[in-house]
Amino acid sequence: MKPLPELLEASAALHRHLCPRQVLGARMGLLAGETLGLDLPQTDKRLLTIIETDGCAADGLSVATGCWVGRRTLRVEDYGKVAAAFVDTATRRAIRIAPRPAARQRARRYAPEARNKWEAQLLGYQRMPADELLSVQSVQLKTPIEQTVSRPGLKVVCDVCGEEIMNEREIIRDGLTLCRACAGESYYLLTAELPLHKTLFTQVSELNGRGE
Repeated sequence: MKPLPELLEASAALHRHLCPRQVLGARMGLLAGETLGLDLPQTDKRLLTIIETDGCAADGLSVATGCWVGRRTLRVEDYGKVAAAFVDTATRRAIRIAPRPAARQRARRYAPEARNKWEAQLLGYQRMPADELLSVQSVQLKTPIEQTVSRPGLKVVCDVCGEEIMNEREIIRDGLTLCRACAGESYYLLTAELPLHKTLFTQVSELNGRGE
C-alpha cells in the first residue's frame, strides 16, 4: 500500500486542494485494504466500492483504492454520508466503513497547533489511530454482485426510444425491452428535442459521405 502522504498528494492534485473529507476517504480506503487483505490501490477490478457521497471523500477514496467510476469499480449511492462499502468480489466478503461520530471532536487532540476546526480535522484525521477515527461493519449487499457488476459485451436496444442499454440494466415489461427512463424511472423530463448546430467535424463528415 502507498503511504498516506503520497495518497493525499495525489488526491489534492486531482481535487485542486486538500480537505478533511479527502483525508477520510483515503483513510477509509487504506483501512479497507488492511481489513480485506488486499494490496491497494488495485490495478485489477477485484475490489468493488460503493460510496455513499458524491463529494470530496470520493477522490481520496479512489486514489487509495484504485476504484473509479469509469472502471466500473466505484458506485455512488448518494446517502449524503461519508461512508462506503467495500466488496472483495473474489471472496464475497463485504465491509462498510464510516467515521466515528466523535471523530471531529477527537481530532483536536491530535492537532493542538491547529488554528481552527477545519485545520484540526485536516491534520487530526491524518494522525488519529484508525480505530479512533473509523468504524468497520460486516455487511451483506442486498443486490447480488453478479447483478451489480454484470458481464462485458451485453447490449440491448430499448423498444421505445431506440437507445442502447448496457450491463443488463434493461427492464422487461409486457414483452417489451425498456430502458429505465421509458419504464417510468427517469430522473429527467423530456421538454424538447434540440437541433444540433453543425460543427466543422459534421461538415467534413457530410462532405466525405457525398464523396467530395
